[in-house]
Amino acid sequence: MNNFYPRTVAVVVIVGLCLTAYFANVLQQAWEGLLPFFEWLESTWFGVAGKTWGALFAVVEAFHLLAMALLGGAILVSDGRLLGLVFTDYSADNILARTHKLFVVALIAIVLTGVFIACGVALKIYYLPVYWFKMAALAMGVCFVFFIRRPLFKAGIENLNGRLVKLMAISSLMIWFTIAAAGRWIGFS
Repeated sequence: MNNFYPRTVAVVVIVGLCLTAYFANVLQQAWEGLLPFFEWLESTWFGVAGKTWGALFAVVEAFHLLAMALLGGAILVSDGRLLGLVFTDYSADNILARTHKLFVVALIAIVLTGVFIACGVALKIYYLPVYWFKMAALAMGVCFVFFIRRPLFKAGIENLNGRLVKLMAISSLMIWFTIAAAGRWIGFS
């Protein structure tokens, strides 16, 4: 039980800092300070290439979508296994290990292609509130995977309470579906 107390304190401190930053108008000031950076992004080679060469932008975006499909598949398979819905004939630890490798590869590809895509439309996304929501949700999702879920499952799933395992799977699905919905929302904006 002593291992959970520092984590609880850390979460409370992080939430407190986020709320303080929100109510102290720190986030608005930080957002305004990022405008020159986003203007610079559009003037980089990636930004100019993304705006000028539509075919290159489309190819990179296709790889971005393929990487998102790979990431989504890894999440659905791993969480589906944790919920006992798919691949029940296989060890959950084995499924989690394999899907985590795919998750990492897909995440790297998403970030690399996403930077190129963002450079081409930097000023557009700067003014989209849903973009900032997606980036915050993506950061939360990555932190959830690497700092909560992965360490918790390292000891082996059979050592954990079944309800906790299912709660982690449902939480993961909710986080990643939120990220996907926000990303799709950007496309409609």
